[in-house]
Amino acid sequence: MEDELLFADGFYNAVMGVASRAGQPDVVAYDYEKCVQILVERDDMTEEEALEYMEFNVVGAFVGERTPVFITPLPVQDFE
Repeated sequence: MEDELLFADGFYNAVMGVASRAGQPDVVAYDYEKCVQILVERDDMTEEEALEYMEFNVVGAFVGERTPVFITPLPVQDFE
């Protein structure tokens, strides 16, 4: 399965797992906030720069049906 997955370069430490959708190929799921922190720490970006970079260059980059997804985790108490 890993041969079929498309990974976003440089964000391996932010991988949450694999997301499955009906009738769609599985895709890699990333923790959005961890991706931002990677940019801040690794590339010495401010948080604002990292957020802008994420939106334009990462989340906004469609590379086909196996484009990864970026998830913002919600605390469980938000659903109670």
